[in-house]
Amino acid sequence: MKPMKLLKRLTLVVLLALIGAATWFGIWVFSPLPLRETPLEFSLRTGSGLRQVAHQMTEARVLGEPWRFEALARLLEQAAHVKAGLYELPQPVTPYELLRKITRGDYTLTAVTVVEGWTFRQIRQALDQHQALAHETRGLSDAEVMRALGAPDVAPEGWFFPETYHVTAGESDLRVLRRAHRLMREHLEREWPRRAAGLPLTNPYEALILASIVEKETGKPEDRSLIAGVFVNRLKIGMRLQTDPTVIYGLGEAFDGNLRRRDLIADTPYNTYTRSGMPPTPIAMPGLAALRAALNPATTEALYFVAKGDGTSHFSKTLDEHERAVTRYQRQGQR
Repeated sequence: MKPMKLLKRLTLVVLLALIGAATWFGIWVFSPLPLRETPLEFSLRTGSGLRQVAHQMTEARVLGEPWRFEALARLLEQAAHVKAGLYELPQPVTPYELLRKITRGDYTLTAVTVVEGWTFRQIRQALDQHQALAHETRGLSDAEVMRALGAPDVAPEGWFFPETYHVTAGESDLRVLRRAHRLMREHLEREWPRRAAGLPLTNPYEALILASIVEKETGKPEDRSLIAGVFVNRLKIGMRLQTDPTVIYGLGEAFDGNLRRRDLIADTPYNTYTRSGMPPTPIAMPGLAALRAALNPATTEALYFVAKGDGTSHFSKTLDEHERAVTRYQRQGQR
């Protein structure tokens, strides 16, 4: 065969191969991907390049192999526009639609909930266990976390507002803490000037401490302001707060669920049976209702309260009345 004729044939073969490859690639680009299930969720991590993103989607079984998707993104000059996040595919999509989705940032938000009454230790445990977050605080001490938040030498307890925070996959747990810390400071700064006159509180931090105690002592919302009123009355007359939650907090991880007499008489900075005034720090994260109750407690003459067993409390003005209530409701609880 003459060289020229051979060259023409080879050129035709190459051209047909290119046309075939382009056709095959075009069919793939506009054909729905065979998802293993729907809806299907997958995460793209913060800081990932296109190749990493393609491999992450392959690991999540969104793609069969990563290289074709990578080629498509580069061909359409979208390699630098992929956005990290948690994505949901309610139904099969084509590779082209998938590329548009992750470059528009059409991601699904996930929630991180800080529960009222949680301690800082519980918040950190929840963040560490949240699979969608980047764990920048893991392994850091509480003091190191506070320094990273720009609040060095601040005890963390009480300073993070209980709320549901919506985040994207790959968002830093430190950023969640920063939002919660800022929100608590904002609420405290706004509510402090609205406090009732004559409170035995000298600064917003003392209000935060009292609110945390109210939070832990309240079983039913309707009792919250009355409980705050009892503690305010005790503080005004110099009576010890005598509240179990502070003792439990002082025990830390040593608390096994049973508060014993020896715990109530063992002197610690958080034992409000042995020490007057409030503990040195909050004992939990108070919600807005507890904060408002601490700053605007109900007007009451009660100095005592006891749980009735249904979540509510019985309030008493005198010790004799309180002891009768304790006997009554303790006996009820033993039936």
